[in-house]
Amino acid sequence: MGLFDNIGQNIAKAAQPTGNRSVDIVFASLPDTYEQFVAMPQAALSTPFETAAMTVLALCFYPQDPELSKKMYTFLSGPRIINAAEFQFIKERFYDKDYVPRSYFHGAVPANDYKPSQPYTITVCENPYTYQNAGYAKVYIPSGGSDNPRPIVLRNAKDGKWYLWEQFVLVDVRPPESTNPWA
Repeated sequence: MGLFDNIGQNIAKAAQPTGNRSVDIVFASLPDTYEQFVAMPQAALSTPFETAAMTVLALCFYPQDPELSKKMYTFLSGPRIINAAEFQFIKERFYDKDYVPRSYFHGAVPANDYKPSQPYTITVCENPYTYQNAGYAKVYIPSGGSDNPRPIVLRNAKDGKWYLWEQFVLVDVRPPESTNPWA
């Protein structure tokens, strides 16, 4: 079974990207293992856009396999040490909202329980302040469950790769329609 196979079938339009430039990161297929994850073309982490999209993908695995998700997240963080509090925060965010990271994929909206459309695509946007701090990039990802895109901060290392520095994508989005007792 694929990562998103058991989610509702209706498809609606996701939020439109904002910013000066937006890049669609398209995943031809979704990985099932860590080895497949790090072998993906986007795992080269050559741009902040790729690393941001890969971060969302890694977080999508948490409800199914927290250890696999943590391993992917650690890979994306590169030389940065992740403390236990950061993983505890991630765990707490998934207590009853496993749909939040899916909301960043195209087609994933409350009306369809955040089931993404295919091909699996995440739009990552920059703005005039994205590269304001040398060696860092703050990009934004629109969500089908929020009116405002969420930021992810990446840091450029000596090896030229962009690593995850800070993410703000696990904040609340509108709940899926299936959880609404009045719908």
